[in-house]
Amino acid sequence: METKELMGEVMKEAQFSLAEAKFTVGNDFNAIVLQNVTKAQIKVKTRKDNVAGVNLPAFESYQDGSDSYEFAGLARGGQQLAKLKKNYARAIQLLVELASLQTSFITLDDVIKVTNRRVNALEHVVIPRIERTLEYITSELDEREREEFYRLKKIQEKKKKIRAKAEAERAIKKAAGLLIEDEEDAPNILADHHDPDILF
Repeated sequence: METKELMGEVMKEAQFSLAEAKFTVGNDFNAIVLQNVTKAQIKVKTRKDNVAGVNLPAFESYQDGSDSYEFAGLARGGQQLAKLKKNYARAIQLLVELASLQTSFITLDDVIKVTNRRVNALEHVVIPRIERTLEYITSELDEREREEFYRLKKIQEKKKKIRAKAEAERAIKKAAGLLIEDEEDAPNILADHHDPDILF
């Protein structure tokens, strides 16, 4: 914005100095200058500036060759013509700078739009999908944990039933005298039988 405002002021000064030169020298110098132009004195070169990973084009103006109209206005109005050349040279430099800023602005605007689209896609599509997947995995893991807990409980109940049944059978055998609790009361098979295969 500052460059645009400055551009307005500089162009106003350049136009005013053109009017002064026309008044002083006369209208005939304009046609003479246009006829003698063969190549541009002020040229523009471009370079790339890297700003946060974005290549922005930057323009620079430079003078190619010498001023072919440095002796213009020796007859009359030389001071006005020099002022005119200086004002328009400043206007051209500002135009190049303004073009560089405007191009950078448009390029950054496009990059910001692309980045905003990516951010919106991440916020509203990718992240919610990942969150739903995580919720599903968590609920499945919780369900498996509940199933495992239920399975362990059932196994414990079955073991209790088997243990109770074994205890009942043991009590019945003990009551019938078929079950010997102490090891001392158990018969020694080595002492009762003489086996020729046993060496000791």
